[in-house]
Amino acid sequence: MTARRPTTTAARALTAGAARPALLVLALSASLVAAAAPASAAVPDPTVTGPVPWTTAVGDPGHGYTFLATDYGLAERGYVEEEFFLSGEATRYAADGAADATVLSTGHDYTTRVVVRRPVDAADFNGTVVAEWVNVSNQWDQEVDWFQTHEHLVREGYAWVGVSAQRAGVHSATGLRAWGPERYGDLDVTDGGTVTDDTLSWDIFSQAVQAVREPAGTPLLGPLAAERVVATGHSQSAGRLWSYVNSVDPLADVVDAVVLHGGGGVMRTDLGTPVFKINSETDVAVDLLGAAQRQPDSDVLRTWEVSGASHGDWKLITDYGPLRLRDIGSLPGGFPGTPQTCAQPSGSRVPQHMVQSTLYDHVAAWVEDGTAPPSAPAITLADGTVATDDRGLGLGGIRLAPQDVPQRLNSGLNTGPGFCFLDGASAPVDDATLASWYPDEDAYVAGVVGATADAVAAGHLHDGFAQDPAWYSDVVEAVEERVADGRLSGRAAERLVGRVERAAAAADAGDLRAAAREMRLADGVAERQLRGDGDAVATVARSTAAVRAVVALGS
Repeated sequence: MTARRPTTTAARALTAGAARPALLVLALSASLVAAAAPASAAVPDPTVTGPVPWTTAVGDPGHGYTFLATDYGLAERGYVEEEFFLSGEATRYAADGAADATVLSTGHDYTTRVVVRRPVDAADFNGTVVAEWVNVSNQWDQEVDWFQTHEHLVREGYAWVGVSAQRAGVHSATGLRAWGPERYGDLDVTDGGTVTDDTLSWDIFSQAVQAVREPAGTPLLGPLAAERVVATGHSQSAGRLWSYVNSVDPLADVVDAVVLHGGGGVMRTDLGTPVFKINSETDVAVDLLGAAQRQPDSDVLRTWEVSGASHGDWKLITDYGPLRLRDIGSLPGGFPGTPQTCAQPSGSRVPQHMVQSTLYDHVAAWVEDGTAPPSAPAITLADGTVATDDRGLGLGGIRLAPQDVPQRLNSGLNTGPGFCFLDGASAPVDDATLASWYPDEDAYVAGVVGATADAVAAGHLHDGFAQDPAWYSDVVEAVEERVADGRLSGRAAERLVGRVERAAAAADAGDLRAAAREMRLADGVAERQLRGDGDAVATVARSTAAVRAVVALGS
């Protein structure tokens, strides 16, 4: 395999310790590239088996289907989900994130799985593969970055590959082997129990990416050809990828960029691989995996921090919850309708996932032609804690409308048992208080539109923001909550919900004209037909008008 960029050693010699701009690295002369050791040649090609057929229907207790098979309508969007098994011999690395990794031993047998979600037609593929190191904090595979950004990835033609690289996801009491013995019983990332740590995981991940980039046998992407591969991982997986990009990537050289989501400490300054960090208010507040150990942006490093966002947020809980219930038998903490165990209602509603989706677009361009992503302001810290305004809302960072023009008090902080400290909070604000904050509906709508337009202009929000389902689901939830507790009544509330849901479906399909029409009709229902408590009606009307204006802005 030909090296795509100089190894760390070559980069040091060329730059005297300074990181090179991505475009210059990619444009180095052929003689310099040839002089660099082809580190990526050290990554062997694994044996690929599959696609592995399902032997039961999804949800069947026989578990003959892909664990956490998506419930998102891929087929109607021209996508397919497939699962493959990868086998080979992996190298054990010692990787401390401070220096190049060292080899501990070689020749360790492994078999793992990857899940691929991709366009069926090569003409619909944008050339970028997002390769996710799946999270195993719960002792089973959890594809956090897919849950957060799948709508955008599919709309924009990305391919997504989830890699099961760690022991917990395969071998724990709730791992793949135990979950589906007939389907996954031959998986083994421990070389028959002889490797009892995760020192094989880095090379297993490299080999999975190698199989994506340059398939030696069965192609993981079918008819698609990967032009660039972006590694991504959340929380615990961000920690693994931090070690990977600092220590193993200089030897493997198979990824084009790395996204560290919710963690990742100090980066080496002599690397050539672009790294993009995205951290929530939670991550910065608790210094999760080094998230508060800030470094200046550089030619190969960007850090974005999102005000009011939480490590485990509403988007993750609500998208992941039904699949967890189906395949594990339990719901995540904070899921709607379950007992609330945290001090505050968990799961910030600040839609950090929109920013994360935008980030992938920037990374793809960064790798493709050296277009540097914009920088972003940091969350404001005072004596090591997040500085807040008089409502308790965090200051600084990337600011989205729900933080600048709030209808709920979103925060990255919470307390309570288990993962409460990571789940953040979203405390409701009573309708009378909201009426006092926003006595002029037009001013509120202008605030939402202004905050959104500012984020787009700064490059922190992609142009397709109006297609995101969060705008619409927030209105539906606001109506349904008030109907449930008697603050709204009558058939008008049902009509309003129906209109907003149709607008959401149209927006997701890319038909913003139809979405605008439905939101105009919904706005009319909210303004003229809703019945109930006056302040509750005003809250819903205000929210509906704002979404209508957001759709107009995005059209």
